[in-house]
Amino acid sequence: MTQEKESGERLQKVLAKAGVASRRRAEQLILEGRVSVNGTKICALGHKVETQDYIEVDGKPVEHPESLHYYLLNKPVGTITSVSDPQGRPTVIDLMKDIPVRVYPVGRLDYDTSGALLLTNDGELAHRLMHPSYGVEKTYRVWIQGPIGINALETLRQGVLLEDGNTAPAKVVRVSGVSRTTNSQPKDTKLEILEATIHEGRNRQIRRMFTAVGYPVLKLERVRFGSLSQGNTLSSGAYRALTKEEIKELRNSVGL
Repeated sequence: MTQEKESGERLQKVLAKAGVASRRRAEQLILEGRVSVNGTKICALGHKVETQDYIEVDGKPVEHPESLHYYLLNKPVGTITSVSDPQGRPTVIDLMKDIPVRVYPVGRLDYDTSGALLLTNDGELAHRLMHPSYGVEKTYRVWIQGPIGINALETLRQGVLLEDGNTAPAKVVRVSGVSRTTNSQPKDTKLEILEATIHEGRNRQIRRMFTAVGYPVLKLERVRFGSLSQGNTLSSGAYRALTKEEIKELRNSVGL
C-alpha cells in the first residue's frame, strides 16, 4: 500500500504524456499491476507522481515528458499508420526519423488512404481527439465512379446501415460536379469528387459507407482533421510542426 500524494500529477496522465499509451490504456496498465513507482507496484488509480519519481512499466523505465510536440503529416498511400510493422512495410514513423522525440499517430489512416495525420506525444490530447464523445470531425475527399444518385446521397446524409450498426449522419457535398476520366482508370470511367465529413472512427468507415450505397471508393484522401486543414502546403510524405495557434485551437476544441 502506498499513500497518495497531495501534490504532483496523476500517474495515468504522466504515462499518457510520456507516450506510453492513451490515458484510458494507461489506467488499464495500472489496474493490471504493470506499473511501479520508486520500486513499488501501483495497482489503484489516483496515485500522483512528481518529476523526481522513478516510473517503470513492465520493468522498463519511463521518462517524464519534458515537452510536448505536435506534427501534421501528409500521409502517402502505401504507408502504415503505426510505429512499426511486423511485415516490414513502411510506416509513418519512417517518414519522420529526423524528429528528436517520440511521437505517435492519433487514430489511423488506411494503407491505401492518404492525407492529414496528426502525430504527437501529448497523450491526453490524443485520447480526447479519438474518443467518440468529443465528436471531432474528419473530412475526406472521395473519388467515385459517378455521378452519384440523389438517393445514395440522402442515405449517406441520414446514416448508413453497416455490419457493425448504423453510422451517424455524414455531411456530404459535391466538389466536382463535372465527371471526368483519369489515366489511372479505364477510359470509360467517369469520376466524381465529393467531400464527406464524419465524427466516428470505425475501421474503413468512409469506404464501407460508399460501398454500401453502391459507389465503391476509387481514391480517398483526408483533407481535414478537427481544426487542422491539410491545405496545399504539404507534399505527399512531408510534415510540419503545428503552430502555437493551431495547438491552442486543437486543445480548446476538446476542452483542454
